[in-house]
Amino acid sequence: MKFKHSVVRASGPSASLVVTVLAASWLLVACGTTSKDETSAWNADKLYAEAKDEAAAGGYDRAAKLYERLEGRASGTLLAQQAQVERAYALYKSGEKAQALSVLERFIKLHPTSPAVDYALYLQGLVNFNDNLGILGNISRQELSERDQQASRDAFQSFKQLVEQFPQSRYAEDAQVRMNYITNSLAAYEVHVARYYYRRGAYVAAANRAQQTVQEFQRSPSTEEALFIMARSYDRLGLAQLRDDAERVLRQNYPQSAYLGATSLLDKDRPWWQLW
Repeated sequence: MKFKHSVVRASGPSASLVVTVLAASWLLVACGTTSKDETSAWNADKLYAEAKDEAAAGGYDRAAKLYERLEGRASGTLLAQQAQVERAYALYKSGEKAQALSVLERFIKLHPTSPAVDYALYLQGLVNFNDNLGILGNISRQELSERDQQASRDAFQSFKQLVEQFPQSRYAEDAQVRMNYITNSLAAYEVHVARYYYRRGAYVAAANRAQQTVQEFQRSPSTEEALFIMARSYDRLGLAQLRDDAERVLRQNYPQSAYLGATSLLDKDRPWWQLW
């Protein structure tokens, strides 16, 4: 069945009036929904000053947006570079860590000779840095083997690059302190995981994790216990030669070690989840 379409054509003064009213209404709605950019008339200096004041007052979300606008307006200048790294800091403080890292990665890649590269590396490490690492966290509520330490390792690499490339940087000393902290925390974490495996009878995994600690963190205080776990794990596996080798290294490096003579982890340790 076919339907015929009828077209009603408006004509006369009344139709013209309706069209005019509708057009005027549409323009009013359009004008009402258009937001005005208050920064459009600001010069770069005013935009930067406003962003700085906003960040100082804790308004990091708005500060990040202002820095982004400044970066676009001052493109190709040192001020644009400054805006970029300060935007990254504002994003970090507002909890947008992934976005902050993206901004910093782009900055370091595009401006390798910028005077602010050392700060960018420091901030990159700071964003990834977590002072609630390894044994310092609330690990009694989470199995250690499930904890992700990649961010800590990324932070270490950023701090390391800063210290090596810019040893005279004002940020180098603090970066070195944080590197030491990360190293000890990661080593302690690895030892806790090794102990976790040992107490559950996974002696191969325990030995491997302890060996990894010894290889990666030789100067860490956790190396002493790692050697002991290696020796005990090899003993349970019936690998006498490897056990004796681990004990010999432990005795040579830690002749006064309280672990010497112990036959079980239970001789020396609190429960794996207890931190005090």
